[in-house]
Amino acid sequence: MKTENMINVDILIVGAGPAGLAAAIAAKEAGINNMIVLEREDNAGGILRQCIHNGFGLHRFKEELTGPEYAQRDIDKAAEMGIDVRTGVTVLNVTEDKVVTAISREWGLQVFKAKAVVLAMGCRERPRGALAIPGTRCAGIYSAGTAQKFVNLEGFMPGRKCVILGSGDIGLIMARRMTLQGAKVLACVELMPYSSGLNRNIVQCLQDYNIPLYLSHTVVDIQGKERVTGVTVAKVDENRRPIPGSEIQFECDTLLLSVGLLPENELTIGAGVEMSNVTSGAVVDDCLQTSIPGIFACGNVLHVHDLVDHVSNESFKAGKAAADYVNGIVHTGREVPVKDGVGVRGCVPQTIKLEKGAEHAPVSVMFRSDRVYQNHYIVVKADGKAIFAQKKMICTPGEMADISLNAKALAACEEAAEIVVSIEAEKPAM
Repeated sequence: MKTENMINVDILIVGAGPAGLAAAIAAKEAGINNMIVLEREDNAGGILRQCIHNGFGLHRFKEELTGPEYAQRDIDKAAEMGIDVRTGVTVLNVTEDKVVTAISREWGLQVFKAKAVVLAMGCRERPRGALAIPGTRCAGIYSAGTAQKFVNLEGFMPGRKCVILGSGDIGLIMARRMTLQGAKVLACVELMPYSSGLNRNIVQCLQDYNIPLYLSHTVVDIQGKERVTGVTVAKVDENRRPIPGSEIQFECDTLLLSVGLLPENELTIGAGVEMSNVTSGAVVDDCLQTSIPGIFACGNVLHVHDLVDHVSNESFKAGKAAADYVNGIVHTGREVPVKDGVGVRGCVPQTIKLEKGAEHAPVSVMFRSDRVYQNHYIVVKADGKAIFAQKKMICTPGEMADISLNAKALAACEEAAEIVVSIEAEKPAM
């Protein structure tokens, strides 16, 4: 590709949701002026624009905000700082040498050559096609996020009698939203023996409105030719197979799917970044740098979060690390892998760089448990020796666990072959 036609930038950020905006703000604060943020949608703010319920910002701002209010604070901050945020721009490709190709109505086809790239594309919902539910291809089947966009942004009601499959946070919130808009939500059906959403959403969105939650159940059939007329729900065994004779019939005109989120990683894969089979996101070090130097990932494109406050905090770190990379501040040290132990799924970061004898800044490690644990310990071991133990009253897959390894704990890992995070019933000797 001819380099004379390229637009040179220090940092290019893909995505202007909460992750991309936070990364841009942090990079700007670190002295980066030649930076562009590209956003596919016509407005910045990401998914928060349609999340009109409150509960955002409690950790970061110490007050309760709606999604649009939270997003607007970062949008305003970016504008105030003079950050170049371009909306309506679709990024087509990111290469290993940080060449980014994008297209838009306003600017046409553009090619950028960046010194560093921050991937902040967010995530998408798992579609019906991934579920293999028998039934016709009738109208009335929506992902919960699509239904949320219809109701909150476009003023359309998806239906009047609704069943929700999956108990993810968006599905739980839409159970309440549909009820408040006058629809009848007949049931929320969850395949697993536990909910995949936050406990506060189960209480505020289901229990407060007397909406039943059927755990260890799933939809086994969808009826209707032109439009959904009903669904059949059945109990499942420990192998998640429907139990004959346990079927329940619901007459409804709408089925909402809240069956998981997938990081939007086509660009990441196209760049040749090493990926994790557990998180479906990139493999990163403790500076959120991927396997390709100068390419960073943060937010829901890295691993699906449950709180936007955590997305912002993580993305501030990615933006600062990208700025350091551009400014020649190298994060050195021996890479020590961080591995999932018993009860743990998807540790991020997957590696920590440790330099012997150096003063280590605290490192946050995030993960989800593989099931519900009560009164267990989160334990971190370096080559089998415990260096960290923290008791948790409850660990559930619906809530991200977050631990911080301090300088002393990290010093104990300097010569380790691996760091393993696990959930144990007893506190280990330390």
